[in-house]
Amino acid sequence: MRQDTLSPAPGSKRNRKRVGRGDGSGHGTYSGRGCKGQKSRSGGGVRLGFEGGQLPLIRRLPRKRGFVNIFRTEYIVVNIDKLNIFESGSEVTPEKLVAAGIVKSIRKPIKILAEGNITYPLVVRANKFSAAAKAKIEAAGGKVEEIEHAAKAD
Repeated sequence: MRQDTLSPAPGSKRNRKRVGRGDGSGHGTYSGRGCKGQKSRSGGGVRLGFEGGQLPLIRRLPRKRGFVNIFRTEYIVVNIDKLNIFESGSEVTPEKLVAAGIVKSIRKPIKILAEGNITYPLVVRANKFSAAAKAKIEAAGGKVEEIEHAAKAD
């Protein structure tokens, strides 16, 4: 097989519709836009959500509206039971969590939550801890250290 002998599958390629190129083309005169009206004009049409002047759905349902807090800090959450793969007394850092496959990247800060149990001491370094997670790690004889988040590219 040579590259110059390849061709697309029959029917997979179609010529684009060229409107406004004379009546003989079948798409002349009105160019498929019909006669007159807002939608036939250049730049015509209504904005998204417009209902012809009727109060739009988005304004009739106030409970569905809201806002997105652009300053929100989004954390990658890791539960305590996931830390059981590390051996007793070892140090758990965001880099080690990535290496172990628990976390995909350290671009976002990491928060440790208290789901599950831990039975042996670990030194856990993360950006945030829930109060219950902190208590469980310290009850097992471990240590908790909060670190500052420095955004890194993968």
